[in-house]
Amino acid sequence: MIRILLVLVFGSLLAGCKQASKPLPPVQQSRELVIVTYNNPATYYVNGNNEFAGLEYDLVRMFAQELGPDVKVKFLVVGGVDEVVPALLKGKAHLAAAGLGMTRLRSHLVRFGPAYQRVQPQVVVNREKTDGLEKVSDLVGKRFEVPSGSSEAEHLAEIAAQLPGLRWNEIRGAGTDELLEKVADGTLDATIATSQLVAMVQNYYPNLEVGFDFGLPEELAWAFPKSGEEWLYQKAQTFFARIRKDGTLRNLLDRYYGHSERLNAMDVTNFLIRARTVLPRYVSLFRQAQEMSNVDWRLLAAISYQESHWDTFNTSPTNVRGLMMLTEDTADRLGVSDRLDPKQSIPAGARYLLLMKDNIPLRIPEPDRTWLALAAYNIGVAHLEDARVLAQRLKLNPDAWADVKKTLPLLNKAEYYSSLKFGFARGGAPVVFVESVRTYYKILEKYEQKHTPVLPAFNVAWYQARMTAFP
Repeated sequence: MIRILLVLVFGSLLAGCKQASKPLPPVQQSRELVIVTYNNPATYYVNGNNEFAGLEYDLVRMFAQELGPDVKVKFLVVGGVDEVVPALLKGKAHLAAAGLGMTRLRSHLVRFGPAYQRVQPQVVVNREKTDGLEKVSDLVGKRFEVPSGSSEAEHLAEIAAQLPGLRWNEIRGAGTDELLEKVADGTLDATIATSQLVAMVQNYYPNLEVGFDFGLPEELAWAFPKSGEEWLYQKAQTFFARIRKDGTLRNLLDRYYGHSERLNAMDVTNFLIRARTVLPRYVSLFRQAQEMSNVDWRLLAAISYQESHWDTFNTSPTNVRGLMMLTEDTADRLGVSDRLDPKQSIPAGARYLLLMKDNIPLRIPEPDRTWLALAAYNIGVAHLEDARVLAQRLKLNPDAWADVKKTLPLLNKAEYYSSLKFGFARGGAPVVFVESVRTYYKILEKYEQKHTPVLPAFNVAWYQARMTAFP
């Protein structure tokens, strides 16, 4: 019975692939790399700044640069994961970069490159509506969907013969993130998603929780036609070996997923409530600050929430005050007469962030430059520099936030801070600060509109004031 089910799934993957189109010319000849993928927050999407993003997008762009400066990339975006392998088999792309798990059936059809990420499939439920899902047999009788053509659908087919009564729907053209939303709103009882996507989506829907791990972890990799260009396949082998060794892959994974598990469900719930009830009072001020600073208002709002929970009267035991929690000394230097006045506090916070950013070397690309500036916003430039020096000593990358956030907590250990210029610091605090801000910012990118201002004439004077605030 299991063999029959596997043959049926195998056949469905081959459906539509019988009439292969004319193969693409080799990349070495055409200097064009064609990639098949699909829209998904874990692969390829348009972010809140209307720019292409995603782990696969960044990996592909880097890979193309390694193939040669004249190699152009073309993305073939199909309707869902079920269309990825068929498009590859039809010869429509040189490779598939779509977060594909290296399953048994796919391995019969395509040639996988090196694994770049290890994930755990998980059964996800709505904690407010579904209780007691602890094993696969608990799914019997539940409203349960997975994307058609997904590795989850393949694994379900493998176990169906052993579990009479297990039924599920396979949805064509649906992304796992869409099914997670349906679980969150109660339309479905459960779905299956990979661990990194679950952690990401839980920051938007805090009522989602993991019922249990579904099977063994799986490795993700690019897929190539078995009769494809050997030169390209070998180049991919070399590329992944390099980015794994030099830390580039680690930094990319941190960029997309490193902050996802920073907040718990209560943190996210409280944030979403205050985003609906409190944030609207200050949106216009945050947008005005963006117009003067060119810092996304949603990032400024995320900083403010982490600092004060948007409580304009917030005051710490050390007399740090206001929406942006400015110290008295910083406020004086920025010309703020009343830290409890949002009209002064919010633009001052934006100016201070830019001042911190001015201390970050220009060679450091975004978003690492912003994350490092946020750490300096919290702990100061001096201690951040100590952490970067320590990263270099430990043979880590001092220009990558993923590595510096490992050394910051070491600033409170005598064996490390005793040999550094600025000494002891509570380095764990900026890590919590930055990772929390990153998460709040991602949530606001999803729920709040981007502001596209026309920069006013007085911006020049404002910038000059920023540059002279800290002589």
